[in-house]
Amino acid sequence: MNGPHWRRVLAALGNADARIAYAQIVLGAAAKDVLPEVKEQRRVRAFAALTESGLVQQQASGGLVASDSIFRDLLAQQPRRQPRTGLDRFMRLGRIEQYPANVAERRALLARIANEIIEPGETLTERQVNERLLSYTDDVVLLRRYLVDFGLLQRTRTGSSYSLME
Repeated sequence: MNGPHWRRVLAALGNADARIAYAQIVLGAAAKDVLPEVKEQRRVRAFAALTESGLVQQQASGGLVASDSIFRDLLAQQPRRQPRTGLDRFMRLGRIEQYPANVAERRALLARIANEIIEPGETLTERQVNERLLSYTDDVVLLRRYLVDFGLLQRTRTGSSYSLME
């Protein structure tokens, strides 16, 4: 593997001695002044974790210096996010981020949601519909209204129950 690895960096920072040592080194402490209160074996382990992870580099003089590029290098290793396509571009983490302006896309998104929240032949109360829609948006009233207006859910005259349009 080329360059630092994020797991090693996190593992090093997860160790209290290494984390304190790293903070002291970043603040400019000389190696002899880092972790003065701990036993030598623990200091050596903390230094080893920091140098192996790439957070700290040992200079020829024996001093330790925090890497200037470690975090930039780690970020450069991450793959670029793929653009979301289709209906997924309107969702984030399974929730509606925005409604499509295009009527056909809006209908398709709503149809997908309707088919996910209710089974054919199933009848739900308004409260049950709202509970299921809550996983898609905080504005369940608007989403429920869209589902009815687009002809995807049918509501009884009293508004007490809902089912999929047949």
